[in-house]
Amino acid sequence: MSALTVRGMRPDDVPVVRGLLLQLAEYERMTQYVTGDEAMLREALFGRTPVVEGLIAEHEREPVGYALFYPTFHSFSCTRGVWLEDLFVAPAARGTGAGRRLMAELARLALSRGQTRLRWDVLDWNAPAIGFYEHCGGQHHAADWLEYGLERAGLERLVAESR
Repeated sequence: MSALTVRGMRPDDVPVVRGLLLQLAEYERMTQYVTGDEAMLREALFGRTPVVEGLIAEHEREPVGYALFYPTFHSFSCTRGVWLEDLFVAPAARGTGAGRRLMAELARLALSRGQTRLRWDVLDWNAPAIGFYEHCGGQHHAADWLEYGLERAGLERLVAESR
């Protein structure tokens, strides 16, 4: 029996997940964008209206990785899917199968819920992650698409300018 397990997140996991999330931000060179705190993460996962779900990978009962995800809808096909927001395995646990087990459990959950698509972003310079996702069967889908977005200030400006 493997000492590696994957399970759904519980409220008492939030401090550990927050710590892993900070490691992910450091690895991705994005610490300046981390503005959410533990209370906000707890609310997003377990509040009155949860907006995200999570999985935890444990090796010998110690958390070594996590995945955060939420449902999506694809209008052209009228199908439900899943967006993988974060997948992170601590450096010391890479190569243990934790990442693949997280992906497999997410795939199992998606299929059991009638969700037929799984999508995520990966930084173009992150060759280890690209290799991992391709090894899991992932394919690059967005060759023609450019990602755009609005952050809080842009949202507020758009509302104010539309009055």
